[in-house]
Parts: sequence; C-alpha cells; structure tokens
Amino acid sequence: MMIDITAPPIQPLVAASILSADFGHMTAECRDVLDKGADLLHIDVMDGHFAGNLTMGQDMIRGLRRHLPDTFLDVHLMVDRPSNYIDDFADAGANLFTFHLEACQPQKVDGDNASVLIERILATGMHAGMAINPPTAIDGLTPYLDQLALVLIMSVHPGRSGQQFIADVLEKTQILKTQLDMTTRLEMDGGINPSTAPSAAAAGVDVLVSASALFGADNRAAAIAQMHASDGHSQINCSQ
Repeated sequence: MMIDITAPPIQPLVAASILSADFGHMTAECRDVLDKGADLLHIDVMDGHFAGNLTMGQDMIRGLRRHLPDTFLDVHLMVDRPSNYIDDFADAGANLFTFHLEACQPQKVDGDNASVLIERILATGMHAGMAINPPTAIDGLTPYLDQLALVLIMSVHPGRSGQQFIADVLEKTQILKTQLDMTTRLEMDGGINPSTAPSAAAAGVDVLVSASALFGADNRAAAIAQMHASDGHSQINCSQ
C-alpha cells in the first residue's frame, strides 16, 4: 500500500535514493530495498546546470511507476527551470514534485516563480515540495509552507551521492521544524546513514533520504532498520 506523505509517521520514513542503485538492474534494486523496509523511492533529477551532474528524467519515473504501481515516488528536481517538467512528471506517475528555492527566487515573474510553480504542481494532483541547499537560509521558505507537503534540507551540496554529511544544517533544521504543521514532512538528503540519521531525527527530520549508505550496504535490511530506529530524541552532534 502506498504511504500517505501527509500523515505524521510513527518513526522516520526511509526514502531510498536510486542515484546509488545499479542502473542496469533498477527495478530489481528498487524491489529489494522496498522489500527490506524502505518506505518510498527518492528520484534525483539533475540537468547538468543547477547541479554538476546529469541524471534521470521522466522515462525513469514512468518505468518505475509501471513496475512498482504501489510505491510512492518522491521526485527531487535539481534543475534551473523546474516549470519545464511539471506536466511530464505528473503524466509519468510522480507523487511528489520537489523543486529548489534557489531556482525560483522571488524576483522571477515567469513560470519559475515559486507561487506559480506550487499552483501548477497541485493542479496536476501531485504533492508540492521545496528544497534548499546547505548555505541557504530558511526564511525564503516561509511564505509557502502552508502549501507544501514536504520541505527538503540538503545536507550536502547537490551533484553526487557519497558526500560527507554537513552537520551545520541541523541548527536551521530545528528552527524550521517549529514552523511546520503536522501534514508537512521534513526531509533531509545527503550523507544520511545509520550514524548520522539520529542527529537528523533529533533536529526534527521525519523523512531520511539515503543513497550510497543504503544501496551500498552489506546488509540493506539492517541499515534501513537502524535508520527507522532514529527516534528523534538522540542528542544532536554537530561535529559529524
């Protein structure tokens, strides 16, 4: 059964980031981590401009939806023009469309204005999410929080998996958590593993995105179980 992203989870959700999966066996890889406890799939879309890498697009989403019809597909766009992808990704079967605040600063008055983007995303039936990079302040998110199903705090710089967790983001994460209502999830992506997940959960994160630490684990089920067990009451360690 597909998760309800607006329902507060009893324990942190684990989103398996397919950026670190074996692309030659993608469906099998996704089924494996889902069978071993992952709650949803996280799909990173990069255009080679906003982030220094070029990754997957709507055809990957369409394929995953065809083979995994009951799986929640959490799509994270690290692109310069997120407005170009809304309709195609909705048609392909994305459940959540997350774009970056940095790609739609308030001075933009065209289709990449944040308010316009959210309105278009919601009109397709997808949930709307907004992401910020490690150096970005949370203030720019404030006008949109009541329209978002998810806010994503990047704990690495966008571009590739396997980077080291940036613990400095935990302080702003704690502050942001106090501004969210019960239907808005707080997600963190970058360097999340069984060691860093407790600090993220303690800061209020309830969706943990894991890529290389999950797909590269010798025991994927154990890694997922450890991240699920992050109860949000661990002491934050800002030196990780």
